[in-house]
Amino acid sequence: MKILVTGGCGFIGSNFIIYLLKNHPEDTVVNLDKLTYAGNLSNLSQLSKDRRYSFIKGDISDRKIVMEVIKGCDAVVNFAAESHVDRSIAKPAPFIQTNFVGVSVLLEASRKVRLKRFLQVSTDEVYGSIPEKRKANEKSLLKPSSPYSASKAAADLLCLSYFHTYKLPILITRSSNNYGPRQHPEKLIPLFIQRALSNQPLPLYGTGENLRDWLYVEDNCLAIDLVLRQGKEGEIYNIGTGKYYSNLQVAKMVLKILGKPFSLIQFVPDRPGHDWRYAVACSKIEALGWKPRVKFEDGLRDTVTWYQTYFLNNKD
Repeated sequence: MKILVTGGCGFIGSNFIIYLLKNHPEDTVVNLDKLTYAGNLSNLSQLSKDRRYSFIKGDISDRKIVMEVIKGCDAVVNFAAESHVDRSIAKPAPFIQTNFVGVSVLLEASRKVRLKRFLQVSTDEVYGSIPEKRKANEKSLLKPSSPYSASKAAADLLCLSYFHTYKLPILITRSSNNYGPRQHPEKLIPLFIQRALSNQPLPLYGTGENLRDWLYVEDNCLAIDLVLRQGKEGEIYNIGTGKYYSNLQVAKMVLKILGKPFSLIQFVPDRPGHDWRYAVACSKIEALGWKPRVKFEDGLRDTVTWYQTYFLNNKD
C-alpha cells in the first residue's frame, strides 16, 4: 500500500511512519509536511536512506501540491494540524486554516482520485469536558471548548459529509492525550521534564486537578494502523486507556523519576475554557483486537529517559 501521511514530521506522525515501515515492510510512505515550528525533519532521520520513504515539503491547504502528491496513493492518513490549545486561544486563525480548510483540500483531492481510504486523525477534545463516572462514545454530542478542538470537530463533520455525500471511504480516530518520544517541548510532559532538569518551576493551571487519559504514542500508532486496515468506512473510533491522572499527579511523577523536589510545582491562573476531564469509551477499537500495551508509569519513565538525552544533545 502506498500511503500519503500528512504532518509526518510532527510528534504522532513521525512515530506513525516509523511504526508503519517497521511493521509493514511492503508499504511505501510519502510524507507531506509544511515544517512549522512543531515539525522536525530530524524526527525521521533514521529513514533518510530508506527507499520506501520520501519527503515533500508542502502545505495541505495548497491544492496544487496536494493533487500532485496524492496521485498514485492508496490511502491518506492526516496528522497535519495546529494542535496546541494555548496557541489556539491566542491566535485561532492558523487553526481554522490548517485544521479545517486544509482538510477540505485533502478531501476534495481524495474524491477526485477516488482514494481507497482516508483516515482523519482527530482528538477526544471534540467531546469537551466529561462529567465524573461518564465516558464519551463515538455518538456523543460534540462540545468543543477551544478554537483548536472546534476546528477538529468541524473537520470531523466535514469528513463524514464526504462519506455520506460522495461515498469517500472515511475513517476517523479520536485519541486521548498522547505522550512519548519526539513530542514538541511546549506540550505538558516534555515541558515538565525540561523544566525539572533545569530546576525551573513546573507551571500548573488552576489547582492542577484536571484529569487526562495518557496514551503512549506507539499504542496510538498501532490503533491508527489497525483502523486504517480493518476499520469500517464511515465510522469513528475512540482510542484511550481508561486510566486517568491529574496534571498534578503527572508533575509529581516526573519530579519523582528525576529526583527533584515537589516544591518546583508552581500553580498559575487557569486558562480560559479549560476542560476538567476527558474520558472516552473504547469498545469499538477494542472489538478490532486493540488494547494499550504500555502502562503509564513505564511509558513515562521511558519518555523521561528519552528527553534527558534529547535535551542534553540539543543544548544551545
